[in-house]
Amino acid sequence: MSLDLLRGGTVIPAHPLALTADRHLDERRQRALTRYYLAAGAGGLAVGVHTTQFGIREAGLLRPVLALAGETVDAEAGRPVVKIAGACGDTAQAVAEAELAAGLGYHAVLLSPVVPGVDEAHLLDRARAVGEVLPVIGFYLQPAIGGPLLSTSFWRAFADLPSVVAVKLAPFDRYRTLEAVRGIATADRGAEVALYTGNDDHILGDLLGDFAGRRFVGGLLGQWAVWTRAAVAMVDRVRAARAGDAAALAELTARAAAVTDANAAVFDAANGFHGCIAGVHEVLRRQGLLDGVWCLDPAEGLSPGQGAELTRVAAAYPWLTDDDFVVEHRDDWLR
Repeated sequence: MSLDLLRGGTVIPAHPLALTADRHLDERRQRALTRYYLAAGAGGLAVGVHTTQFGIREAGLLRPVLALAGETVDAEAGRPVVKIAGACGDTAQAVAEAELAAGLGYHAVLLSPVVPGVDEAHLLDRARAVGEVLPVIGFYLQPAIGGPLLSTSFWRAFADLPSVVAVKLAPFDRYRTLEAVRGIATADRGAEVALYTGNDDHILGDLLGDFAGRRFVGGLLGQWAVWTRAAVAMVDRVRAARAGDAAALAELTARAAAVTDANAAVFDAANGFHGCIAGVHEVLRRQGLLDGVWCLDPAEGLSPGQGAELTRVAAAYPWLTDDDFVVEHRDDWLR
Protein backbone atom coordinates (compact mmCIF):
# COMPACT_ATOMS: atom_id res chain seq x y z
CA MET A 1 0.00 0.00 0.00
CA SER A 2 2.80 2.45 0.84
CA LEU A 3 4.51 1.85 -2.51
CA ASP A 4 1.16 2.47 -4.23
CA LEU A 5 1.13 5.85 -2.47
CA LEU A 6 4.63 6.51 -3.75
CA ARG A 7 3.66 5.62 -7.31
CA GLY A 8 0.55 7.80 -7.16
CA GLY A 9 2.47 10.84 -5.98
CA THR A 10 2.82 12.57 -2.65
CA VAL A 11 4.70 15.12 -0.54
CA ILE A 12 7.93 13.70 0.90
CA PRO A 13 10.09 15.95 3.10
CA ALA A 14 13.78 15.17 3.46
CA HIS A 15 14.00 14.75 7.22
CA PRO A 16 16.51 16.99 9.07
CA LEU A 17 18.65 16.06 12.08
CA ALA A 18 17.90 17.58 15.50
CA LEU A 19 21.07 18.14 17.52
CA THR A 20 21.87 19.55 20.95
CA ALA A 21 24.40 22.36 21.38
CA ASP A 22 27.14 19.76 21.91
CA ARG A 23 26.11 18.07 18.65
CA HIS A 24 24.50 14.99 20.13
CA LEU A 25 21.20 13.62 18.85
CA ASP A 26 18.22 15.41 20.42
CA GLU A 27 15.75 12.52 20.43
CA ARG A 28 12.82 14.59 21.72
CA ARG A 29 13.09 17.15 18.96
CA GLN A 30 13.89 14.50 16.36
CA ARG A 31 10.58 12.80 17.15
CA ALA A 32 8.85 16.20 17.14
CA LEU A 33 10.00 16.83 13.59
CA THR A 34 8.56 13.50 12.46
CA ARG A 35 5.26 14.30 14.20
CA TYR A 36 5.21 17.69 12.47
CA TYR A 37 5.55 16.14 9.02
CA LEU A 38 2.84 13.60 9.77
CA ALA A 39 0.46 16.26 11.11
CA ALA A 40 1.20 18.49 8.10
CA GLY A 41 -0.07 15.74 5.80
CA ALA A 42 3.16 14.47 4.25
CA GLY A 43 2.70 11.13 2.51
CA GLY A 44 6.23 9.97 3.13
CA LEU A 45 9.52 10.72 4.85
CA ALA A 46 13.06 10.41 3.50
CA VAL A 47 15.52 9.79 6.35
CA GLY A 48 19.29 9.48 6.22
CA VAL A 49 19.53 11.65 3.11
CA HIS A 50 21.43 14.88 2.41
CA THR A 51 19.18 17.05 4.59
CA THR A 52 19.66 14.57 7.45
CA GLN A 53 23.43 15.03 6.87
CA PHE A 54 25.48 12.22 5.40
CA GLY A 55 27.82 12.57 8.40
CA ILE A 56 25.37 10.64 10.59
CA ARG A 57 27.13 7.51 9.36
CA GLU A 58 30.56 8.43 10.73
CA ALA A 59 28.87 9.72 13.90
CA GLY A 60 27.18 6.36 14.52
CA LEU A 61 23.71 7.90 14.18
CA LEU A 62 22.32 6.18 11.10
CA ARG A 63 20.57 3.36 12.97
CA PRO A 64 19.10 5.51 15.79
CA VAL A 65 17.89 8.21 13.40
CA LEU A 66 16.23 5.70 11.08
CA ALA A 67 14.74 3.88 14.06
CA LEU A 68 13.30 7.04 15.68
CA ALA A 69 11.52 8.10 12.50
CA GLY A 70 10.27 4.62 11.72
CA GLU A 71 8.98 3.99 15.23
CA THR A 72 7.19 7.34 15.34
CA VAL A 73 5.52 6.78 11.98
CA ASP A 74 4.43 3.26 12.90
CA ALA A 75 3.06 4.30 16.28
CA GLU A 76 1.39 7.59 15.39
CA ALA A 77 0.64 8.03 11.68
CA GLY A 78 -2.62 6.10 11.60
CA ARG A 79 -2.46 5.98 7.79
CA PRO A 80 -0.11 4.73 5.08
CA VAL A 81 3.18 6.64 5.00
CA VAL A 82 6.11 5.80 2.73
CA LYS A 83 9.28 5.31 4.74
CA ILE A 84 12.35 5.93 2.60
CA ALA A 85 15.91 5.44 3.84
CA GLY A 86 18.92 7.04 2.26
CA ALA A 87 21.78 4.74 1.25
CA CYS A 88 25.20 5.79 0.04
CA GLY A 89 28.77 4.64 -0.41
CA ASP A 90 30.16 1.78 -2.44
CA THR A 91 28.15 -1.33 -3.22
CA ALA A 92 28.94 -3.10 0.05
CA GLN A 93 28.04 -0.05 2.15
CA ALA A 94 24.87 0.71 0.19
CA VAL A 95 23.67 -2.90 0.45
CA ALA A 96 24.40 -2.94 4.20
CA GLU A 97 22.47 0.30 4.68
CA ALA A 98 19.55 -1.10 2.68
CA GLU A 99 19.59 -4.21 4.88
CA LEU A 100 19.52 -2.01 7.98
CA ALA A 101 16.57 -0.06 6.58
CA ALA A 102 14.71 -3.25 5.65
CA GLY A 103 15.17 -4.56 9.18
CA LEU A 104 13.68 -1.34 10.54
CA GLY A 105 10.59 -1.61 8.34
CA TYR A 106 11.42 0.90 5.61
CA HIS A 107 9.75 0.54 2.24
CA ALA A 108 12.38 1.80 -0.21
CA VAL A 109 15.91 3.17 -0.52
CA LEU A 110 16.89 6.53 -2.00
CA LEU A 111 20.25 5.63 -3.52
CA SER A 112 22.89 8.36 -3.61
CA PRO A 113 24.76 8.44 -6.93
CA VAL A 114 28.01 9.69 -5.35
CA VAL A 115 30.66 6.96 -5.62
CA PRO A 116 34.00 8.55 -6.56
CA GLY A 117 35.88 7.04 -9.46
CA VAL A 118 33.22 4.70 -10.82
CA ASP A 119 31.45 4.70 -14.17
CA GLU A 120 27.77 4.40 -15.07
CA ALA A 121 27.98 0.63 -15.50
CA HIS A 122 29.21 0.30 -11.92
CA LEU A 123 26.37 2.50 -10.67
CA LEU A 124 23.88 0.25 -12.44
CA ASP A 125 25.42 -2.88 -10.91
CA ARG A 126 25.31 -1.21 -7.48
CA ALA A 127 21.64 -0.31 -7.88
CA ARG A 128 20.89 -3.87 -8.98
CA ALA A 129 22.54 -5.22 -5.81
CA VAL A 130 20.69 -2.80 -3.53
CA GLY A 131 17.44 -3.68 -5.31
CA GLU A 132 17.77 -7.26 -4.13
CA VAL A 133 17.16 -5.91 -0.61
CA LEU A 134 14.59 -3.12 -1.05
CA PRO A 135 12.89 -1.24 -3.90
CA VAL A 136 15.14 1.51 -5.22
CA ILE A 137 14.52 5.22 -5.81
CA GLY A 138 17.14 6.71 -8.10
CA PHE A 139 18.67 10.11 -7.39
CA TYR A 140 20.10 12.67 -9.81
CA LEU A 141 22.01 14.96 -7.43
CA GLN A 142 23.13 18.44 -8.41
CA PRO A 143 26.86 18.79 -9.18
CA ALA A 144 27.19 21.73 -6.74
CA ILE A 145 27.01 19.26 -3.85
CA GLY A 146 28.88 16.41 -5.48
CA GLY A 147 26.48 14.77 -7.92
CA PRO A 148 27.87 13.19 -11.12
CA LEU A 149 26.65 13.93 -14.62
CA LEU A 150 24.59 10.97 -15.85
CA SER A 151 23.59 10.27 -19.43
CA THR A 152 20.20 9.68 -20.99
CA SER A 153 21.21 6.10 -21.70
CA PHE A 154 22.08 5.60 -18.03
CA TRP A 155 18.59 6.65 -16.96
CA ARG A 156 17.02 4.41 -19.59
CA ALA A 157 18.97 1.42 -18.27
CA PHE A 158 18.34 2.43 -14.67
CA ALA A 159 14.56 2.58 -15.19
CA ASP A 160 14.66 -0.92 -16.68
CA LEU A 161 16.03 -2.40 -13.44
CA PRO A 162 13.13 -4.44 -11.98
CA SER A 163 13.61 -3.03 -8.48
CA VAL A 164 13.36 0.65 -9.45
CA VAL A 165 10.08 2.23 -8.35
CA ALA A 166 10.83 5.95 -8.65
CA VAL A 167 13.50 8.50 -9.46
CA LYS A 168 14.18 11.78 -7.69
CA LEU A 169 15.52 14.23 -10.26
CA ALA A 170 17.52 17.00 -8.62
CA PRO A 171 20.26 18.16 -11.00
CA PHE A 172 19.04 21.79 -10.64
CA ASP A 173 19.39 22.04 -14.41
CA ARG A 174 16.59 22.12 -16.97
CA TYR A 175 18.62 20.40 -19.70
CA ARG A 176 19.74 17.52 -17.49
CA THR A 177 16.27 17.08 -16.06
CA LEU A 178 14.85 16.75 -19.57
CA GLU A 179 17.58 14.32 -20.62
CA ALA A 180 16.92 12.10 -17.61
CA VAL A 181 13.14 12.12 -18.09
CA ARG A 182 13.61 11.25 -21.75
CA GLY A 183 15.74 8.28 -20.77
CA ILE A 184 13.21 7.05 -18.22
CA ALA A 185 10.26 7.63 -20.55
CA THR A 186 11.82 5.54 -23.31
CA ALA A 187 12.74 2.61 -21.06
CA ASP A 188 10.73 -0.59 -21.46
CA ARG A 189 9.37 -0.23 -17.92
CA GLY A 190 9.52 3.55 -17.81
CA ALA A 191 5.77 3.83 -17.18
CA GLU A 192 6.28 1.89 -13.93
CA VAL A 193 8.80 4.41 -12.57
CA ALA A 194 7.34 7.40 -10.73
CA LEU A 195 8.99 10.77 -11.28
CA TYR A 196 9.70 12.93 -8.24
CA THR A 197 11.10 16.40 -8.40
CA GLY A 198 14.10 17.16 -6.26
CA ASN A 199 14.69 20.42 -8.11
CA ASP A 200 14.03 22.71 -5.17
CA ASP A 201 14.78 25.65 -7.48
CA HIS A 202 11.93 24.75 -9.87
CA ILE A 203 9.28 22.97 -7.80
CA LEU A 204 6.11 24.29 -9.37
CA GLY A 205 7.56 24.24 -12.86
CA ASP A 206 8.27 20.54 -12.49
CA LEU A 207 4.92 19.69 -10.90
CA LEU A 208 2.90 21.57 -13.51
CA GLY A 209 4.91 20.71 -16.60
CA ASP A 210 4.81 17.97 -19.20
CA PHE A 211 8.21 16.37 -19.81
CA ALA A 212 8.60 14.04 -22.77
CA GLY A 213 5.01 12.94 -22.24
CA ARG A 214 5.60 12.31 -18.54
CA ARG A 215 4.66 14.24 -15.41
CA PHE A 216 6.22 14.52 -11.99
CA VAL A 217 3.80 12.93 -9.54
CA GLY A 218 5.25 14.51 -6.40
CA GLY A 219 8.34 15.85 -4.72
CA LEU A 220 11.04 14.54 -2.43
CA LEU A 221 12.53 17.81 -1.32
CA GLY A 222 14.73 19.45 1.26
CA GLN A 223 12.61 22.56 0.76
CA TRP A 224 9.58 20.66 2.03
CA ALA A 225 11.37 19.99 5.32
CA VAL A 226 10.09 23.48 6.21
CA TRP A 227 6.64 25.03 5.82
CA THR A 228 5.37 21.51 5.10
CA ARG A 229 1.69 22.18 5.74
CA ALA A 230 1.80 24.90 3.08
CA ALA A 231 3.60 22.53 0.71
CA VAL A 232 0.82 19.94 1.10
CA ALA A 233 -1.77 22.62 0.34
CA MET A 234 0.25 23.70 -2.70
CA VAL A 235 0.34 20.15 -4.08
CA ASP A 236 -3.43 19.90 -3.59
CA ARG A 237 -3.73 23.02 -5.77
CA VAL A 238 -1.42 21.40 -8.34
CA ARG A 239 -3.79 18.44 -8.54
CA ALA A 240 -6.71 20.80 -8.99
CA ALA A 241 -4.87 22.65 -11.76
CA ARG A 242 -4.09 19.39 -13.55
CA ALA A 243 -7.78 18.45 -13.31
CA GLY A 244 -8.72 21.60 -15.19
CA ASP A 245 -9.11 24.26 -12.47
CA ALA A 246 -8.04 27.36 -14.39
CA ALA A 247 -7.96 29.55 -11.28
CA ALA A 248 -5.61 27.13 -9.51
CA LEU A 249 -3.34 27.01 -12.56
CA ALA A 250 -3.19 30.81 -12.79
CA GLU A 251 -2.46 31.10 -9.06
CA LEU A 252 0.34 28.54 -9.14
CA THR A 253 1.90 29.95 -12.28
CA ALA A 254 2.01 33.38 -10.63
CA ARG A 255 3.61 31.93 -7.50
CA ALA A 256 6.27 29.74 -9.13
CA ALA A 257 9.02 32.36 -9.00
CA ALA A 258 8.22 33.15 -5.36
CA VAL A 259 8.74 29.50 -4.40
CA THR A 260 12.15 29.60 -6.08
CA ASP A 261 12.98 32.89 -4.35
CA ALA A 262 12.14 31.35 -0.99
CA ASN A 263 14.29 28.33 -1.75
CA ALA A 264 17.23 30.58 -2.63
CA ALA A 265 17.05 31.92 0.94
CA VAL A 266 16.58 28.55 2.63
CA PHE A 267 19.27 26.79 0.59
CA ASP A 268 21.70 29.74 0.50
CA ALA A 269 22.05 29.74 -3.28
CA ALA A 270 23.93 33.06 -3.15
CA ASN A 271 26.80 31.36 -1.33
CA GLY A 272 27.04 28.14 -3.30
CA PHE A 273 24.58 26.32 -1.00
CA HIS A 274 26.99 26.49 1.94
CA GLY A 275 24.14 27.18 4.37
CA CYS A 276 21.52 24.86 2.83
CA ILE A 277 21.18 22.58 5.87
CA ALA A 278 21.56 25.41 8.38
CA GLY A 279 18.88 27.37 6.48
CA VAL A 280 16.41 24.52 6.95
CA HIS A 281 17.36 24.39 10.63
CA GLU A 282 16.92 28.14 11.05
CA VAL A 283 13.33 28.07 9.81
CA LEU A 284 12.57 25.20 12.20
CA ARG A 285 14.39 27.01 15.03
CA ARG A 286 12.29 30.13 14.51
CA GLN A 287 9.20 27.95 14.73
CA GLY A 288 10.43 26.43 17.99
CA LEU A 289 10.86 22.90 16.66
CA LEU A 290 14.66 22.99 16.84
CA ASP A 291 16.77 24.53 19.58
CA GLY A 292 19.52 25.74 17.25
CA VAL A 293 20.98 25.45 13.76
CA TRP A 294 23.83 23.14 14.78
CA CYS A 295 25.15 20.72 12.16
CA LEU A 296 27.44 17.75 12.68
CA ASP A 297 30.20 19.69 10.91
CA PRO A 298 31.00 22.77 13.04
CA ALA A 299 32.01 24.59 9.84
CA GLU A 300 28.44 24.41 8.54
CA GLY A 301 26.15 27.26 9.51
CA LEU A 302 24.20 30.21 8.22
CA SER A 303 25.99 32.43 5.74
CA PRO A 304 26.23 36.20 6.30
CA GLY A 305 22.91 37.73 5.33
CA GLN A 306 21.07 34.40 5.08
CA GLY A 307 18.99 35.06 8.19
CA ALA A 308 17.84 38.40 6.77
CA GLU A 309 16.89 36.68 3.52
CA LEU A 310 14.78 34.16 5.43
CA THR A 311 13.02 37.03 7.20
CA ARG A 312 12.39 38.75 3.87
CA VAL A 313 10.85 35.78 2.07
CA ALA A 314 8.66 34.81 5.05
CA ALA A 315 7.25 38.34 5.12
CA ALA A 316 6.89 38.56 1.34
CA TYR A 317 5.13 35.21 0.89
CA PRO A 318 3.00 34.46 3.96
CA TRP A 319 1.03 31.84 1.99
CA LEU A 320 4.25 29.82 1.74
CA THR A 321 4.69 29.53 5.51
CA ASP A 322 2.87 27.50 8.16
CA ASP A 323 4.02 29.24 11.35
CA ASP A 324 0.53 29.49 12.89
CA PHE A 325 -0.06 25.77 12.35
CA VAL A 326 3.24 24.91 14.01
CA VAL A 327 2.68 27.20 16.98
CA GLU A 328 -0.76 25.68 17.55
CA HIS A 329 0.54 22.10 17.71
CA ARG A 330 4.21 22.41 18.65
CA ASP A 331 3.88 21.61 22.37
CA ASP A 332 2.10 18.36 21.59
CA TRP A 333 4.78 17.33 19.10
CA LEU A 334 7.50 18.13 21.66
CA ARG A 335 5.89 16.08 24.43
